[in-house]
Amino acid sequence: MGALIFDTANAHTFFEAFRFIGDHPGFLATKALEQLELSGAALGIGAAAALPVGIVLGHLHRGSTIAIGASILGRALPSILLIAVFLTWLGIGFVNNMAALAVLATGPMLTNAYDGVDGVDRDVTDAARGMGMSRLQILGRVELPLALPLLFTGIRVAAITVVATAPIAAIAGGGGLGDVIVNQASYRLEGVLGASYCVMALSAGVWVALLALQKAMTPRGLRSNRRPTAFSIHGVPPEGDFL
Repeated sequence: MGALIFDTANAHTFFEAFRFIGDHPGFLATKALEQLELSGAALGIGAAAALPVGIVLGHLHRGSTIAIGASILGRALPSILLIAVFLTWLGIGFVNNMAALAVLATGPMLTNAYDGVDGVDRDVTDAARGMGMSRLQILGRVELPLALPLLFTGIRVAAITVVATAPIAAIAGGGGLGDVIVNQASYRLEGVLGASYCVMALSAGVWVALLALQKAMTPRGLRSNRRPTAFSIHGVPPEGDFL
């Protein structure tokens, strides 16, 4: 009997959470936009810091320890600890939370940028070099297009991590859906659950949007699952083959 009452209560709260969403769509949409603004700013700063370093290290085929170490460090540091540390210099509000979330975002992007560029088939880069391309041209016209899938994987992982973690920013004036999640006294349990469902939907939407962006930016010849070759990129036949 106790288990039945418990399950019935849980089911009631579950459905009440959806009712809360239906009753407050404008309020939750505003909070979701605040969270997207904070997450987008953090992701942008993290990308500006991590992607160039990862791409350059991958192009030089050096610094794997740096890339792996950055990923481990970024995931090991609790975001709430970073927020507390940054309070000393940045105070409460948007900038503090943005900086903490940016640190969280750098690890996956740096590691995947390095792995994507470093993992390009050496035969492909050798063929491009044989065509007379400079190192910069090889990077821009060969390595980066082939590295796009891993680059976007790192960006997607970082984006979902940041969006899903951003609600804790509410404890330091970061706003967003976390304002509802951490305030059960005002919004009750159904409000907390409703805002949590919104965070899940927001994360899924970001994931799908980045997948669509990746598809749009990936050259048509690289969208298949076949192993990329110099021929698939620039029309250069493999050694010994003739058109």
